[in-house]
Amino acid sequence: MTSYISHTTVDCHDAYALSEWWKPVLGYTDAPDDPNEPGHEECLILDPETGHSVLFIETPDAKTVKNRIHFDLRPREGTRDAEVARLLAHGATQVADLRGTYGPGTGWVVLADPEGNEFCVLRSNEEVASGLPG
Repeated sequence: MTSYISHTTVDCHDAYALSEWWKPVLGYTDAPDDPNEPGHEECLILDPETGHSVLFIETPDAKTVKNRIHFDLRPREGTRDAEVARLLAHGATQVADLRGTYGPGTGWVVLADPEGNEFCVLRSNEEVASGLPG
């Protein structure tokens, strides 16, 4: 017997604000039968294509160290660098730039959301398949 991941949970201070921030990042939406509203202590967003969901739960604990688990994002279209620029304009902050660290065409950029949760932006599938350095 095995288990499967029901959803990914993110502890935060403001579930509504953080779920609203992540929706355009991921292209996720509110659950049709349970829309998120200001003041909700739990807010769920889901991928309309795959059904994967992320649950934001308010907790009084502050983030103090590096995440032990984080998202690795791959652009659905376009390039890693264009996606990094889009997310920085959306309010992400850059934590580390590891592009090319392991040779041409490798690496990623570490960003953080408004509450400091780190996530990585990888090259798109098209960039990887091209074999071109990036």
